[in-house]
Amino acid sequence: MPSPKYEPRPRKPNTSLALVLATLALGGCAGNEAALGDPARGLKCVDDSNVCISQRKMVYDSYMADPSRAWVKQQPGPHEYASGVRLMALSKKRKELTCSELAHGKAEADRGPAALSGGAYIGLTSGQVARAAMLSREVSRELAQEIARRCR
Repeated sequence: MPSPKYEPRPRKPNTSLALVLATLALGGCAGNEAALGDPARGLKCVDDSNVCISQRKMVYDSYMADPSRAWVKQQPGPHEYASGVRLMALSKKRKELTCSELAHGKAEADRGPAALSGGAYIGLTSGQVARAAMLSREVSRELAQEIARRCR
């Protein structure tokens, strides 16, 4: 006697699950708390996925194109340090920054290692924390040299 053929019942679509999955796909960087519509989501997107790399590049490019440099005075959090976008932008723009902006950027870079220590970096790997701390120290050195060269 042949065994009965199993035929699964058709499932009703789970619209709430589909909505959540679509939101994560559109938001990119799932797990990095990147909100849809947040213009700086690339600052919190720290993995090496193509989506995150693209988002970080968009933020970096917007910083490079911003003549007001208003971003320089914004306060970063641990994920912003880990993404490296702000620090790289400060390094690249250092010759264009005013002495006040250089001082602010150096203070930000100096705070980097402390901002990443003590468990404030939930969701970041130890490698991401170490790279961000190293980048913070390097940018701090560059900004210090620029300050010494032209600010007194």
